[in-house]
Amino acid sequence: MINVLIVDDSRVSRELITGILENEPDIRVIGTASNGTEAVHLAALLSPDIITMDINMPGIDGFEATRQIMETSPVPIIIISGIDNLAEIAASFRVMEAGALAVLPKPPNPLNSRFNSACKEIVSSIRTYVEVKVIKRRAISPSRRYVVEPVTFPSGFNPRLVVMGASTGGPPVIQTILRELPRNFPLPMVLVQHMSPGFIEGFAEWLSNSTGFTVKVPEANEQVRPGIMYVAPDSMQTGITADLRISLVQAPPEHSLRPSVSYLFRSAATNIGSCAIGVLLTGMGNDGASELLSLHLKGAVTIIQDQESSIVYGMPGEALKLGAAAYVLPPAEIAHELTLLATSG
Repeated sequence: MINVLIVDDSRVSRELITGILENEPDIRVIGTASNGTEAVHLAALLSPDIITMDINMPGIDGFEATRQIMETSPVPIIIISGIDNLAEIAASFRVMEAGALAVLPKPPNPLNSRFNSACKEIVSSIRTYVEVKVIKRRAISPSRRYVVEPVTFPSGFNPRLVVMGASTGGPPVIQTILRELPRNFPLPMVLVQHMSPGFIEGFAEWLSNSTGFTVKVPEANEQVRPGIMYVAPDSMQTGITADLRISLVQAPPEHSLRPSVSYLFRSAATNIGSCAIGVLLTGMGNDGASELLSLHLKGAVTIIQDQESSIVYGMPGEALKLGAAAYVLPPAEIAHELTLLATSG
């Protein structure tokens, strides 16, 4: 039985989410809180298996409540919030900096045609994220600098592009990587981040605001430019062409995902080959693992996140089993390695 604590300042929302969850035989709502102060207290008192957290609440908001819970009685937290504009969506990703695992929209009115799919997404997310082993967050997390060994470059290596893939736990890792890269980083970057539909634009805005890098959702056939991160849009498979343009197509989902890391990495292996750098980060499943091996076999440099720093070691772990990784590194060191690689040509 999965024991859930629901946190939301709206009684209607609390009752709606409670009703959705209590229709499931393996989920039980053990408590509800109407503000962040109650949430921190009940998290310690009830020891729930997972918490659904609203963001905008009186007094202690969802960000501060998440931060306090992760410092005192850590538990998987997913954000379910009624945010409906770009600025609020971008701000919601601050809660992932505090330790939340995912951001989902509140379900619409039960008469809405999207209600059933929204319910399924919430239930599926709870069953997925309850398995994540979370640890206490330190009250102060000083920036850590890594000393990396000189890179042994492949013969004739001439990097043109970085392709990245991430899922569960990815947003703060990507934020760390961008913060550690120099502002004049000389390569374009293309990212697939698994995320609930409707949040990608806000995710890109948050990354831009919090790192100083230009991060954007690309248009079809857009020419990628150095020092910019392009984030794959919702519901499209995103690839890269030989002349470094973005390809957006309605191709079938891979690993039940669209966009998928596999599609992006395969396009890079086919069209860029040894001139690519592939990076596979924390996430469930095996999306991108086989295709990272394809990049490796084509002579590309391949990097995976290490297990210690990963929220979930599914995707990078699968790549490691396949022998697809040339480097296994924590996030800040990934950034330093990318800097050395990008200036090797």
